[in-house]
This record gives sequence, structure tokens and C-alpha cells, in this order.
Amino acid sequence: MTDPLLDELLSLALEAARRAGELLRDGRPEDLAVAATKSSPIDVVTEMDIAAEKLITCFLTGARPDDGFLGEEGSSTEGTSGVRWVVDPLDGTVNYLYGLPTWAVSIAAERDGETVVGVVEVPMRGETYRAVRSGGAFCGDRRLRCRPAPPLDQALVSTGFNYVQSVRRHQAEVARQLIPQLRDIRRGGSAAVDLCDVAAGRLDGYYERGLHPWDLAAGDLVAREAGALTGSRPGQPPSGELAVAASPGVFTPLQRLLEDLGAWHD
Repeated sequence: MTDPLLDELLSLALEAARRAGELLRDGRPEDLAVAATKSSPIDVVTEMDIAAEKLITCFLTGARPDDGFLGEEGSSTEGTSGVRWVVDPLDGTVNYLYGLPTWAVSIAAERDGETVVGVVEVPMRGETYRAVRSGGAFCGDRRLRCRPAPPLDQALVSTGFNYVQSVRRHQAEVARQLIPQLRDIRRGGSAAVDLCDVAAGRLDGYYERGLHPWDLAAGDLVAREAGALTGSRPGQPPSGELAVAASPGVFTPLQRLLEDLGAWHD
């Protein structure tokens, strides 16, 4: 039996992500500039991040004014309905700034603190990922399943790096020690896209330290609904300390190796 509320939340998330994706794709100015910085001078916000979040916020609050909202660019309201939207209007901002195609709009809906709907729009690929809790994950009409698990030394794993230089040094050292134990490492530049690539079987695994709830919420649900396992340190859910997602047979050895290498601390 379908849940009318989840159907409504999914429909709204899909439409908000579509509109924001079109704005970002079609409205990107040739002279796109940095509007502000976040954690460091190289952690940037563009004028388009701000415009996309405003579009999403206005659309969702217009449809459901009693919902809460948590957005990367500062939109935050408590709400009274038990539903909260967790939004990254432009995940992969540096890629977008440089004209690289790996960026996304990420929208998740939480009900009573649990993520129940996730949508990741990847405009430059023409792909829309969606998931509903216990309802599977899809890209368009195609149901997603993560890859059959290879041995760890044949696994392709993606990661990301913090924009604070002192943190990046340790992350680079972790990657240096990890690379010889894998098939290879990728650095895509968008956590939401990497998580969807795990779901779609394009990656065997993904890990990153320093993510925020808006980076994780939608992509984590898509990955889990596609059969991937996700977590942090052993026994813990994904968090800013560490996020790990992988095919079931890759997840445990990858998580154990990251624990031994200290990927969870700076």
C-alpha cells in the first residue's frame, strides 16, 4: 500500500529539483563569480547556489508551509508538521564554477527525523535519481542495484577532500595508503553524485570525511535503497565524522581499512 504523504513529498522533491536543475544548467552566466566562501577561501558559494536554494525554498514552502527546512546556503526553519526538507541546491559547486559536469541538486525529506524521500538531479547527465524508504531506488524508470561485490583489491572507490588545507593533508595520506589496496580511487567532486554512482553500479564504494546533512541525506537513501550498505565508523550511521557507502561485500573490509587508517579523524 502506498503512503499518500510519501507520494506527495516525492512529487514535490522531483519538481523542485527539476526546476532548480534547469535554472542552474540554463542560467549559468559566462562570467560566473564567487559570491562568498565557507570553510576556507577555496570552499566557494556562487550566486547560482543562492538563487537555486531560493527557488527550492519558495516552491516547497509554498506547497507545504508548515514543514521544516535545512538548506546549505542558510535557509533553516523548524516547522510544525513533522516533515523537514534537507536541501543542497548545488552539490559540486567548484565543478559548476569551472564548467565541469559533475554537480547535482539534492533534496531529501525527513519524517520524524528519518529520511523517507531522496531526489538527486544531475542535469548535465540528464539523470534524475529518486528513492522512497522501502520502495527501492530508480534513475528515471530504471530500478537501481549496486554492483556485485568484487574483492577489495578490485574495487573502484571514490572519495572527496575537505577544503581546509590542514585537514586535506591527512586525507591525502589516507588515500595514499588506500590506493595500493584497491583497483583505483576516483575524486568526482559531488558527494550526492558519488552516492548515486554507488547505487547505479558505477562505483563499488565511496567514503568521505566532513560531509554535512545536506550532502548526505538524499544520496544515502538512494544508495541504501539500491542495496548498498552505508555507515561511518563500525556500528555508526553516516555522519560528518565519516561517511562510507559500498556494495555489501565491499563495505565491511573498506570500513575496517578506513578505521585502521584513521580516516575518521583529521
